[in-house]
Amino acid sequence: MKVPKLEKELGMEVYATKTLGIGGKIRQFVEDFTVEEILIDGSKASICPENVPLLVGEGKYLICLLVKRNWDNLLVIREIARKLGLPYKNVHIAGIKDAKAVTAQHISIEGAIPEDIAKVKIEDVILAPLRFSNLKISAFHLYGNKFTITIRDISHTITETQKRIEKTLAELEAFGGIPNFYGHQRFGTIRPITHLVGREIVKGNFEKAAMIYLAKNYDLEHEKARETRKRLMETHDFEWALRNFPRHLKYEILMLKHLVKNSNDYIGAFRKLPLQLRRMFTQAYQSYLFNRFLGERIRREIPFNEPQIGDYVVYVDQKDLPTQYAKKVESQNLEEIQKAVKEGKMRVAIPLVGYKQPTSSGIQGEIEEEILREEDVKPED
Repeated sequence: MKVPKLEKELGMEVYATKTLGIGGKIRQFVEDFTVEEILIDGSKASICPENVPLLVGEGKYLICLLVKRNWDNLLVIREIARKLGLPYKNVHIAGIKDAKAVTAQHISIEGAIPEDIAKVKIEDVILAPLRFSNLKISAFHLYGNKFTITIRDISHTITETQKRIEKTLAELEAFGGIPNFYGHQRFGTIRPITHLVGREIVKGNFEKAAMIYLAKNYDLEHEKARETRKRLMETHDFEWALRNFPRHLKYEILMLKHLVKNSNDYIGAFRKLPLQLRRMFTQAYQSYLFNRFLGERIRREIPFNEPQIGDYVVYVDQKDLPTQYAKKVESQNLEEIQKAVKEGKMRVAIPLVGYKQPTSSGIQGEIEEEILREEDVKPED
């Protein structure tokens, strides 16, 4: 089966299975993609909050349920902070959720009381206070997300569709599980550029990074946005762009305002963006590299449930979540680790390379080093 062009551009270059897919279309409507966050204490954020519990606990952080429809996560947080008259940094989340979706998550707000929350009115947003806590919400508290994805216009019969699903699941079980590729939301669903910006930032090409972010064109975007981006790419006229860019492109407007006054200060332009967004650029590039590392392992038919010398492995907890304890597979511990993987106590891991995280060794290390050479980057970059 041929991998679509977009998936290849995101580093997903191979299929792990040979069974034909079921076809159909996803995300025909915003409601076709829903995300409900689950915290490590078992708390689940529901997109249909019916019985919000009475406030309990104490502490300086007010934990709230946030349900949003068709909202960018960082923009809605900024709007909530503005409505409450609080600094943006006073609102905390465990993880960024999809924009083109209906999502539910927990947020913590420092300096707010329940009466304040009741006054916050934002279109397509529900905000409900849950409890007080001495701990702010962070990635540490995130257990996972429940996704509900509606697939429409499947042309096969129910019997044929079910048959294909069962064959696919059997292939995945034999291979050792589902490949944990980073999906489209990590890179952008309308404009998949986050990793491209990150690549140029890592290489120190800040002008190129800025122009990709501001001006690279994609067909799925609104016509007005496409036209203005195209002209900016051709002219580099920041004053014209500031006057003509659609006002909903708030992050681009922040950068353009800076570049109008400081035409060559691309680093300064990026510093106008929220810190979380700036971090997303390099994180997305790490994710792109991870996808390529993983894809090449699949291409070479190295199963996930058969650790090789040089692989990283991590211990998992009772919920099958990875812990902070990792090992490298060596000849002297190979049998022990193979046994632990078979028993479900450990999992093979591929690194998100960076200045604190070196590559694997052995066969997996060769894969990673080869791809890094192609990309002309090093972990320490």
